[in-house]
Amino acid sequence: MAKLRVGVIGAGSWTVASHLPNLVNRRDAGDVELTIVSRRNEELLGRIKDKFGFQQATTDWQDVIAAEPDVVVIGSPPGNHHEHAKAALEAGAQVMCEKPFTIDPADAWDLDETVRRTGNQLYIAYGWNYRPMAMEAYRLMHDDGGIGEIEHVSMHMDSVTRELLSETGAYPAADPELIPQPETWSRPETSGGGYGQAQLTHLLGLVLWITELRGEAAFALMSAPLGAKVELHDAVTLRFTNGAIGTMGGASSHLGGANNRHAVELRAVGDKGMIVVELRDNVLWRYRGEGDEVRADLGPDAGGYDCIGPIDAAVDAALGRNPANNSPAELGARTVEILDAAYRSADSGILETVATLARQPA
Repeated sequence: MAKLRVGVIGAGSWTVASHLPNLVNRRDAGDVELTIVSRRNEELLGRIKDKFGFQQATTDWQDVIAAEPDVVVIGSPPGNHHEHAKAALEAGAQVMCEKPFTIDPADAWDLDETVRRTGNQLYIAYGWNYRPMAMEAYRLMHDDGGIGEIEHVSMHMDSVTRELLSETGAYPAADPELIPQPETWSRPETSGGGYGQAQLTHLLGLVLWITELRGEAAFALMSAPLGAKVELHDAVTLRFTNGAIGTMGGASSHLGGANNRHAVELRAVGDKGMIVVELRDNVLWRYRGEGDEVRADLGPDAGGYDCIGPIDAAVDAALGRNPANNSPAELGARTVEILDAAYRSADSGILETVATLARQPA
């Protein structure tokens, strides 16, 4: 059986640190060949080609589409995701797209429609959604009625992005030869924002998947210390379409704290019980009254982050194995529309309604 052809659009710092090693594992397992990679910087592109063994390298992303890969990995700046992902889907590829999915929620819903129209799959790089603790949290929320109708949600995330977003350094795992590009992280015209786009997209991608909620309106405060061009901290109040309310907090924390592990927390209260998820501290607890309490013990790293799941799912989809999609385009659209409302609220100083409520998931 011929190996799958893989193309990569945008071999930036995180793609090189995470996605390419995961693809190498699938190549070594005999599933794929690394066909073509694109990046605008020719010198760095040549190093990446040689280091990972790509057959071709190009500065033009359209060459990747023209090579007719079976799988396309998109690691370009967020403002380019819609164009790149749509082209790959329409060319017949299975797609793994970095987060934030898009900047404009209309673009995100357009990609959801493109997935349905083409029949090809798109997996967003919400790596936690494929990890044991998140999958068990999803099960506890949906088996046997879960916690009932959700009434209140609080969610929080902090992570070591202070240097990255203020352009005073990088994230801990960054390759020193491949410094993260400001266009991807800290220039609002291409990144769409700061901590919200860089990290709260992860939190929302997890929480909205577990709860299946959809946002209706947001009121947000954001701050940008250190002279940053984008915000480092976010405080958001939310209303959801089912009538639930909630809060979302995000903070750029300090290098070295908590061994550089992300804090990712969810507390949800429903009419039949409550659930607590704390990924850094491996806490998963559901309570539905006396005698109906679950405390999951899934091991010390069940809540740790990696992005193996979305890459493997895209490859397995191309192999015809029909893997679960825990990070589909529809979920990405629900995250983008909340972030869009939050950024508009931070600018306007008033509660902003989600702009794409008329768009309905498949």
